[in-house]
Amino acid sequence: MATKLSSYLPVGFDAARPVALIAGQGVYPQLVADAVRQSGLELRLIAFEEETPPGLVASVPEGHRETLKVGQIGRMLKALERFEAGYALMAGQISPRRLFRGLHPDLKATRILLSLKRRNAETIFGAIAREIEAIGVSLLDARSFLDDHLATSDTMTPGKFPIEPEHLAHGIQIARECARLDIGQGCVVRKGTVLAVEAYEGTDEMLRRAGEFKTDAALFVKAVKPRQDFRFDVPCFGVRTVGAMKSAGIMSASLEAHRVIMLDKPAVLREAQKAGIHLFGFSGNSPTP
Repeated sequence: MATKLSSYLPVGFDAARPVALIAGQGVYPQLVADAVRQSGLELRLIAFEEETPPGLVASVPEGHRETLKVGQIGRMLKALERFEAGYALMAGQISPRRLFRGLHPDLKATRILLSLKRRNAETIFGAIAREIEAIGVSLLDARSFLDDHLATSDTMTPGKFPIEPEHLAHGIQIARECARLDIGQGCVVRKGTVLAVEAYEGTDEMLRRAGEFKTDAALFVKAVKPRQDFRFDVPCFGVRTVGAMKSAGIMSASLEAHRVIMLDKPAVLREAQKAGIHLFGFSGNSPTP
C-alpha cells in the first residue's frame, strides 16, 4: 500500500495512523496537505505564528491542529503525542531571520541549541528530528506524497536545452561542492565562470546578484548534499523562482532529478514556458542536454 501512496514512504508504512504536517511558509505545505487528504490518510497540523499560510490552518479542524511560536519544540512534541501521530513531515521554510530575532525557544529548544557546536539547517533540524523520533513518531522523507512534483531527468521544457554539456557539467560540479560544504544548494555560472553562489540570503537574492552582470548564457543549478537527509532542507524550485530568474535575465536552470521538489510542477512548467525559461533535470556524473 505504501508504494501506491508514494515511493518515498518507509517500508511498513501504516496508513491507519495520522500524519502530522509540520508546516512553514509557501505552497509546499499546502501541496503536501492536499496529497495526504487525497490519499485518504488522517491529517494533523503543526502550524507556526506568522509563518504557516492562514488558509492551510483554517482548513484543518481545530482539534486536529496546534499553532506555536517558532522555537516551542516541547509544545510541538506534546501536540504530536496528543494527536497520536504515527508520522510527521516537515514542509515549508521558516524565515531564516528567526534564528536571530523572533525566536521563542522553550526549555527543550534551549537545550537543543546549547548542545550544538554548529547552528545550521542540518544540525538544528537533525536535532529536532531526533526528538520527534524519540517519542515514537517517524519523520518522513520530505518528498513523500509529492512524487509527481519532482524534477525529472532530461529536458522538462520545450526545445533544446541551450547550455553546452561542458558548461552544464561545470555548474553541477560547483553546485554540488557548495552543497557539500554546506554553503548553499545552488549557484549561477556562465561558460565556466562562477557568477554567484547561494548562501544564507537564499535563492532569490542570489539570482538578483547574478543578474547584475547582465550577461547571456547564465545557468542556475540546484543540487542536494552528497549525504542529504531528505527528511528536511530538501531544495525546492517554484513559480516564485521562475519569476526571480526572469527578472534577473537568467533563462536556464538545471535541477537534480528526483531530488529537487518543484512546487506545483504543472504551474512551474507552464510559467517557465511562458517566460522562455529552459529547465533541465540532471542525474549521475555526465549530464548531456
